[in-house]
Amino acid sequence: MHAAAWTRVDDAEADPAGAAAVNVRGTENVAALGAPLVYFSSDYVFDGRKGEPYVESDGTAPLSVYGRTKLEGEQAVGDGWIVRSSWLFGATGQNFVRTMIRLAVERDEVRVVADQVGCPTYVGHLAAATRRVVELPRGVWHVAAGGECSWAEFAAAIFEEAGLDCRVLPITTEEYGAPAPRPAYSVLRSERSEAPRLPHWREGLRACLADMSP
Repeated sequence: MHAAAWTRVDDAEADPAGAAAVNVRGTENVAALGAPLVYFSSDYVFDGRKGEPYVESDGTAPLSVYGRTKLEGEQAVGDGWIVRSSWLFGATGQNFVRTMIRLAVERDEVRVVADQVGCPTYVGHLAAATRRVVELPRGVWHVAAGGECSWAEFAAAIFEEAGLDCRVLPITTEEYGAPAPRPAYSVLRSERSEAPRLPHWREGLRACLADMSP
């Protein structure tokens, strides 16, 4: 299970060599071991211009250094499983859910991008689904939460489910001003009938918050 990656999307724009060293050469090193390999990839391998969910056979066109290096990592896998997922979050580590909860404690409102749409995926659900993927043929699999939302809608749901009094101020991607371009619509769905189907992202959010509770 190769989950190690350079995931700092904006930092990758300033250090493409560093991102490539981790996401591409690191994957080449893992693949060279010759063991059966599961590589976790990203919705950022797409440009977001399709306007409807991306399936496995859709052409890739990454917009950012991060997206390009994740795609090149896919190409280094060889005969393995490539699991593309989207907007991952969990009870530990650095992710959007934990960041929003921290900000809600510090302030009464947050500015969040409202014109990027994806499917926030709880890592616990992804892990369970990956157990099923490795029993399926090798190749590319899209495994992401059901439903879709914007970052602003996701933030509002986090505050609602966590019982936090914090207001979401929707802004545009341009107003946010991040260095790395992001796909505007990067919802992932599988065209393969045997692919695992994950619960709705709201269910994932509730499970994550339950894991975070003492």
